[in-house]
Amino acid sequence: MSIKTFLFDLDGTLINTNDLIIASFMHTLERYYPGQYTEKDVLDFMGPPLVDSFKALDGERYEEMVQTYRTHNLDHHDTLVTPFVGVKEAVIALHEKGVQLAVVTTKMKETAIRGLRLMGLEEYFSVVIALDDVTNAKPDPEPVLKAMEALGATTDETIMVGDNMHDIESGKRAGVKTACVSWTIKDQTYLKSYAPDYWLEDMSELVPLAD
Repeated sequence: MSIKTFLFDLDGTLINTNDLIIASFMHTLERYYPGQYTEKDVLDFMGPPLVDSFKALDGERYEEMVQTYRTHNLDHHDTLVTPFVGVKEAVIALHEKGVQLAVVTTKMKETAIRGLRLMGLEEYFSVVIALDDVTNAKPDPEPVLKAMEALGATTDETIMVGDNMHDIESGKRAGVKTACVSWTIKDQTYLKSYAPDYWLEDMSELVPLAD
């Protein structure tokens, strides 16, 4: 059975925000914990909602830290976000096949749409489910299920595409197929242990699934 609904994570999957995210985390961590964290340490914070990452570090100052991060992130957004090779072309090819496309992200909606617009992708996604649209973020299945509900999609015709275990787990728990991208900044062996249905070396590999 062909796939009729493609759900995509945003950061690290559709758009390259790695440099921006790392810079924003380092800016924040240096302010609160000077000299204690490296860029490699930051990788563990990438994926979950910001509140969860910072609350685990500091149960009292986490809201202040989130605001520090977001201010830096927005100030440097348009200069540090870059495209991934072949992603826009694959999205356009899927769009031309008439399938449904949505973004499911742990970002706030306004910032997510800003990234899509910057990379010329906004027009191809009819639904964006962001952190402020859900009660429980990925890896909970709620964001995937909410996107499917908005699109009238069924589990057997839907796939969740991402770059992190949160995307794979959210998709699996929602009962849909899953795919992980090879250009993830995360450890590939670790991600493959979550057994996504597809491992993508290029986003164009999704296109035949819509046939």
